[in-house]
Amino acid sequence: MLSSQAYDIAIVGGGMVGLATAIGLAQANLNVVVIDAGHTDAVVGEPRLRVSAINKASQRLLENLGAWTYLDTSRATPYQKMAVWDKDGFGKIAFDANSISETSLGAIIENDAISFALAKRVAEFDNITHIENQRLVRIAFGEREAWLTLANGDNVSAALVIAADGANSWVREQCKIPLTFWDYGHHAIVATIRTEMPHLATARQVFLQDGPLAFLPLYEDNLCSIVWSVPPERANELLAMDKVQFERNLTAAFDGRLGICQLESERQAFPLRMRYARHFARHRLVLAGDAAHTIHPLAGQGVNLGFLDAASIIEVISELQQAGKDIGDYAQLRALERWRKADAMEMIAAMEGFKRLFEGTNPLKKAIRDLGLNLVDNVAGLKTVFIQQAMGNKSALPKLCR
Repeated sequence: MLSSQAYDIAIVGGGMVGLATAIGLAQANLNVVVIDAGHTDAVVGEPRLRVSAINKASQRLLENLGAWTYLDTSRATPYQKMAVWDKDGFGKIAFDANSISETSLGAIIENDAISFALAKRVAEFDNITHIENQRLVRIAFGEREAWLTLANGDNVSAALVIAADGANSWVREQCKIPLTFWDYGHHAIVATIRTEMPHLATARQVFLQDGPLAFLPLYEDNLCSIVWSVPPERANELLAMDKVQFERNLTAAFDGRLGICQLESERQAFPLRMRYARHFARHRLVLAGDAAHTIHPLAGQGVNLGFLDAASIIEVISELQQAGKDIGDYAQLRALERWRKADAMEMIAAMEGFKRLFEGTNPLKKAIRDLGLNLVDNVAGLKTVFIQQAMGNKSALPKLCR
């Protein structure tokens, strides 16, 4: 790379959202640089702990970007069914893709496998420069462009910077964009589990008194990824248990639905926080993915919301470019900001509502949630709406997600 180079777009962050955005903008003939603090490698061996439930809207985006074909299909698990129940109540609901003539509701895929597929697609573009293992040390914004300095001393300028550098975004902090945030009072424990019975390509979630527990089917018939949301003190207890103790607690919490559970990996826990940037855009800057918002992993929607950001940014910036407008002018970015804020707030509100309804032992709340689950489960039209929502099919989707 030259010591100083000008681009149309500089994307900070080489994760799933950053790379997807780069591909879409490159397809629109924009000149893009991706500044990636890490490096993307092929995923082999044991399953990675961080996985995502990719819905149909996100899958269509990845297909339209030409990245889906690079996914290692042996590590992707399409799931046909979902089962949700209240452990201490009678409420339950089950979704089946066959009921709406679909082959699957989505796919469980390791985050790193998605990133690797996107990186392989990125490498095909002459108008994407992918700089790996480099951090930013300085960023400044002018009237006509932004300037970025890398740790190795190289400089980059761009008409627009897209910050896709995660929940603890360096760019967001440097730009002093305030956050609205609250702690969910939960830690998520993630691990890979081998189950006695096959998962039958079904995603399962049980609501316990202290938080939800999800079993996501992986690429072997008896392998699942779990996300167990519990209060911090309970998380510490579960992490401190020996392997046998943990397996017994997990099997009991899951009602033995898949028989005896065996731990196949280490256990990791991370705190759950809602974050919502006060500004999703400024002059010469757009925030995307976790840099703009993080939500409870209750329904596995975080990465899907990030992919909606990517598709929306691609759509709006491409149209501005084609119309000969300044792609970094905040006046031109306001509509994009409103669109992304509305989608994020809708998802944050839904997740918060679900979390509050399903936590605790209040008898009235238990009755409401059990009746609600059973109502949706037994009313065909209502159930179809929920299935479509779970698949990411809704009105006003970005073009690349349709």
